[in-house]
Amino acid sequence: MSRTIDLNADLGEGFGPWRMGDDAALLDVVTSANIACGFHAGDPDIMVETALAAQQRGVAIGAHPGFFDIRGFGRNLIRETPRKIERDVAYQIGALQACAALAGTRVTYVKAHGALANLSNAEDEVAEAIARAVAGVDRGLALMVMPGLAAERAADRAGLRAIREIYADRAYADDGTLAPRSAEGAVLHETRDIAPRVIRMVEDGAITTLSGRRIPISIDTVCVHGDNPGAVEAARAVRASIEAAGIVVARFAAT
Repeated sequence: MSRTIDLNADLGEGFGPWRMGDDAALLDVVTSANIACGFHAGDPDIMVETALAAQQRGVAIGAHPGFFDIRGFGRNLIRETPRKIERDVAYQIGALQACAALAGTRVTYVKAHGALANLSNAEDEVAEAIARAVAGVDRGLALMVMPGLAAERAADRAGLRAIREIYADRAYADDGTLAPRSAEGAVLHETRDIAPRVIRMVEDGAITTLSGRRIPISIDTVCVHGDNPGAVEAARAVRASIEAAGIVVARFAAT
């Protein structure tokens, strides 16, 4: 049986008349779309339109909840209680579920965004609040996580299916988290660097940190960011490289 891997991107990250990236082009490449739910970006029109475009291409959709931080694009750290995080995440999942229903499709997974995701990788209380929200809304939803960190542990404890993710264009710190964007080499921009790196990680079953440390992990999906210059070109190159390596690019099966 051929090995398969999912390819995902963060989409629907506009607001009102403002749009970020080329969602239509990325939807022709990826197999799963993480759709902003209104807190860091997105609005009802964008959510429905993005869900509809994904449905027409056979692309799975996931809720991409973050902190209520439109001005900072969800990248500002906002200290909230676990109860507030749980309720905010549940609210955002529900918003996308309604928009997906209007588009004739459904949400199959959840992936936290930005500063909320980073915090969930480091702090058990935050990770558990997100997992409780997902399980409380629908235990059939999967939770997309970075492997080996608090978010994966919380998914396991909540009885949720964990989809383990690597990033095509982001470097890693020695603890397995993403290196801060301010660090030298933290964000990769050149396609010639991104695609071979993804193949090494997938074939090796490990990430290599900025310092050279190798961390073995399980990999189910690869994230290509849609807000970087040359994002579509990079996504196409990553997909082509994966397929050239004999790996089938396909959406993970919904439960």
